[in-house]
Amino acid sequence: MTEAYIYDALRTPRGKGRKDGSLHEVTSLRLSAETLNAVKERNGLDGHAVEDVIWGNVTQVAEQGGCLARSAVLASDLDERIPGLSINRFCASGMEAVNLAANQVRGGAGQAYIAGGVEMMGRVPMGSDGAAIAVDPSLAMKAYFVPQGISADIIATEYGFTRDDADAFAVESQKRAAKAWEERRFGKSVITVRDQNGLPILDRDEYMRPGTDMQSLGSLKPAFKDMGEAMPGFDKIAMMKYPHLERIEHIHHAGNSSGIVDGAAALLIGSKEFGEAHGLKPRARIRATAKIGTDPTIMLTGPVPVTEKILAESGMSASDIDLFEVNEAFASVVLRFMQAFDVGHDKVNVNGGAIAMGHPLGATGAIIIGTLLDELERTGKSTGLATLCIASGMGAATIIERV
Repeated sequence: MTEAYIYDALRTPRGKGRKDGSLHEVTSLRLSAETLNAVKERNGLDGHAVEDVIWGNVTQVAEQGGCLARSAVLASDLDERIPGLSINRFCASGMEAVNLAANQVRGGAGQAYIAGGVEMMGRVPMGSDGAAIAVDPSLAMKAYFVPQGISADIIATEYGFTRDDADAFAVESQKRAAKAWEERRFGKSVITVRDQNGLPILDRDEYMRPGTDMQSLGSLKPAFKDMGEAMPGFDKIAMMKYPHLERIEHIHHAGNSSGIVDGAAALLIGSKEFGEAHGLKPRARIRATAKIGTDPTIMLTGPVPVTEKILAESGMSASDIDLFEVNEAFASVVLRFMQAFDVGHDKVNVNGGAIAMGHPLGATGAIIIGTLLDELERTGKSTGLATLCIASGMGAATIIERV
């Protein structure tokens, strides 16, 4: 089987996902096209150099609808003979785009792909596309549906994480992200977003709150307590599924959950022959990919079983992994991952994560693979694993090995 390599990984800064965010004036189409152009320019790609663009975006309506991937190709400087595939695996869409691309290369279906994703959460609100699991009673009742925030609180309750645990994790994420930016650890990957006149709009993540401390977080009200305890009573639905729980401890709030932001990311994935033909040096090999379905009520535990799966299929153990990137959708998700594998925080999200910098849904999976690669190179380490929890109860993972 042909090996699949990462030749480049880049991303935009993450802008606050609201009307006063720096990227609010930029459409999903334009941000996607700028990101594709950056891949083309940095790697000297001319003509029909890649087989396809696989692009993740979660809320596929309005400006993010209508096969945004193909629209982005046409809006970019890429050759129009390159098609475009839009995909949606919720929060893992960007990772799934990379994994699909890698497996296409492995299977001989083309020599190279651009893969990644975008989400402009300030322009196309999360959930505005609807969801059968939330609005169709026949499925919602069968799946014991609760909103994600309730699921995160179920994890905390089930596995014994306190509000202080979650807040301390969030404070550390902020500190690590601030240090990473201060030391320019993202310098290789973050491109500057410019307006139509070429003037810079944003060149660094703007969601971060480096002054966050336990006292400031302690003043925040639990975000999901009211929806859990009031009608329709999501806590009661959860306890029907998990009758051993006497109550749901609501510990999550805006400060220890991922931020709503705008952003895009892309990776250039190709075979050895592609690199040789274009004078490009591979940075890492994609060693393994995996996905899995999990309990849709607790929903966000997917990183644990999918990591077990990908390690088993690769003949590896957690001790073989030098660094982990686990998307910080909610603090309890990463706390549970570290608990399950007995992995220290010194190996997990060493440059902070989505709690500090935000979670642009369709792009995050690609972002964390790129962040992992940069950190492996910076520290001279070899092997990394990236994983995400996914809405409706799924998990995805990718193992990369530095070349």
